[in-house]
Amino acid sequence: MYEQQVRRRLSTGAEVQSSGSVHFRVWAPLRQSVAVVVLQKPDKEIALVSEGNGFFSALTGRASAGSRYSYRLDGEEKTYPDPTSRFQPEGPHWPSQVIDPNGFQWTDEKWNGCGVRGQIIYEMHIGTFTREGTWAAAMAQLPSLADLGVTVLEIMPVADFAGDFGWGYDGVNLFAPTRLYGSPDDFRRFVDKAHSLDLGVILDVVYNHIGPDGNYLKQFSSHYFTDRYKNDWGEAINFDGDDNGPVREFFAGNASYWIDEFHLDGLRLDATQQIYDSSKEHILAVIGRRVREKARGRDTILVAENEPQHVKLVRPVEQGGYGLDMLWNDDYHHSAMTVLSGHNEAYYTDYHGTPQEFISAAKWGYLYQGQRYKWQKQRRGTPSFGLPPTAFVNFLQNHDQIANSGAGLRCHQLSSPGRFRALTAYTLLMPGTPMLFQGDEFASSSPFLFFADHHPELAVLVKKGRAEFLAQFPSLALPEMQARLTDPADPKTFSRCILDFSERTRNAGTYALHRDLIQLRLRDPVLFAPDRGQFDGAVLGPEAFLLRYYGGAEGDRLLVVNLGRDLHLDPIAEPLLASPEDCRWTIRWSSEDPRYGGLGTPEPDTSENWRLPGHATLLLVPRPILSDPKA
Repeated sequence: MYEQQVRRRLSTGAEVQSSGSVHFRVWAPLRQSVAVVVLQKPDKEIALVSEGNGFFSALTGRASAGSRYSYRLDGEEKTYPDPTSRFQPEGPHWPSQVIDPNGFQWTDEKWNGCGVRGQIIYEMHIGTFTREGTWAAAMAQLPSLADLGVTVLEIMPVADFAGDFGWGYDGVNLFAPTRLYGSPDDFRRFVDKAHSLDLGVILDVVYNHIGPDGNYLKQFSSHYFTDRYKNDWGEAINFDGDDNGPVREFFAGNASYWIDEFHLDGLRLDATQQIYDSSKEHILAVIGRRVREKARGRDTILVAENEPQHVKLVRPVEQGGYGLDMLWNDDYHHSAMTVLSGHNEAYYTDYHGTPQEFISAAKWGYLYQGQRYKWQKQRRGTPSFGLPPTAFVNFLQNHDQIANSGAGLRCHQLSSPGRFRALTAYTLLMPGTPMLFQGDEFASSSPFLFFADHHPELAVLVKKGRAEFLAQFPSLALPEMQARLTDPADPKTFSRCILDFSERTRNAGTYALHRDLIQLRLRDPVLFAPDRGQFDGAVLGPEAFLLRYYGGAEGDRLLVVNLGRDLHLDPIAEPLLASPEDCRWTIRWSSEDPRYGGLGTPEPDTSENWRLPGHATLLLVPRPILSDPKA
């Protein structure tokens, strides 16, 4: 009978029907009875009918779009929000609200999504991206991001959480965009506007744990969680134990929900190494399949964070993989930060920032693919051979890594201007998929610190845990440094992280650097998205190296990087440095351009052989020899 009367997008939750009535459905196998309490004057309580399989449901005209409601379990006095709530207007401890996604008028019918090739990702936290910290305020900045050349926005988690500020990784209402940034329709307007500017939007989602404050899932079923696996942030999710079917559907449905109801272009999956599943079809493969089904032909991107560096995540399903698209490349970041900061303590221990590391990162993505890893006293990674360069997301900064500097300092504040420009250029022009963190493009002076507005008892534990985590760095373990660590629960910690867009003008040279590099990459067919085999690299000195791109009819490109002092290469027995026949290399772009704050760059290929400026990256192109062939 339900099949004839009710149409649902999700297996559970409150869904408005064409008649205007609402169908409620919830999984509560722990309970004998469930009723929905609709907040009115007076409140209406409607008993749900047991389906005999742990699910309870009812269709009622006593609720409509906008109604607030909660569930009463076994007649208890206390009521609970809907586990599949689409909105929590007052936060996770309060009633849910019925949301009708069909009420929003989309204008992106011509948007075809975004594929893997040629993307420039921009990671952003809506709460600190603007002073207002809302979807509406962030939407006003979208034209500037489009002008910069960004192609995909990666939004840090938005699932509702307790408190007035946080990173979002302790979300407890996975289907409810947090009320802190606006309404669900505000989120939809943001995405719709982004698509009108040819910007894709993907969402960072957390499927490895649920936050500690406001998590009521166990009131409905203990089977959401399992003690079979150890999880670093709480209880592991039950993807392969008893009664796992509704749990798997809950999370797979969440993934497809963002694509279906918010027109998102993909997901970034947090800490996938903590998603445990021994099922025949891994939940990550299910998520990938469901996302693509809901995209209905639009291109999507699925990015995974995976600390142990298992490339199985991006291998095709038919080859035993999970069929995702991209992996965050921490190896590249660690090599770059070792050079930028001069330090390689704690988890930077196994990196030296050598030219070979940068060449290998360009060619193979991960540096550790099964070798012994001293810091963890075990082997790390699996072979990436056969994967395209686009499978690896390369970055100098992200939310975690900036915060882990202790003071939340950006990398331009930890390095010399020349090295910062040189490595920014390499990151944006090397093979792979580049990613910026909000404010990178104008050398933001705003830190990005760890902040979380927890209740006092939990806040004390979080502050202590954060200090203990950072103590893995010997420099941050010093008493004088521990005393300077910020309190995550202090509102000032949060407010210090808000971007100041006036720095776009004040730091115009850095902004021009990023914009020019991005436009160069996007417009040059040789640099746009080279495949494996279309480039090679060579070490030129202790801190110098090159990548050569084979451009065929378009001509080759030579990317030369010198992270040390001025270098005179004479002699230089390196074939990759040789110019094409009847041509000489000439500078097309230099990180030492005075527009970016540099000192200018003479042509490097001289009658005295090669001279490379220190702390610089050059892009060279061949030009025909029109006069002296001995030049």
